[in-house]
Amino acid sequence: MNSWINLNALWKIVVVGLLTGAGLPALFAIGLRLLTPPAPPTPAGQAAAQRPTVGPIGYALAGLCFAVVLAAIGWGISVIVSHS
Repeated sequence: MNSWINLNALWKIVVVGLLTGAGLPALFAIGLRLLTPPAPPTPAGQAAAQRPTVGPIGYALAGLCFAVVLAAIGWGISVIVSHS
């Protein structure tokens, strides 16, 4: 293997890139989905049923998702600022 490729650093960069590049937006989308539960299906010819409301567990889980995303953003900003 070539000595100029550091495979240990390469896999760490790939993992962190996947987590922050795809994981955080996915976590944000999950939080949004928890705030808007799906409407029940309505039979043809009937009026649409009232949309279900979000319960306290949905709000708590969505808040947790958003808190993780905000914490990751804050951590990233602090890393950038501390290395300047």
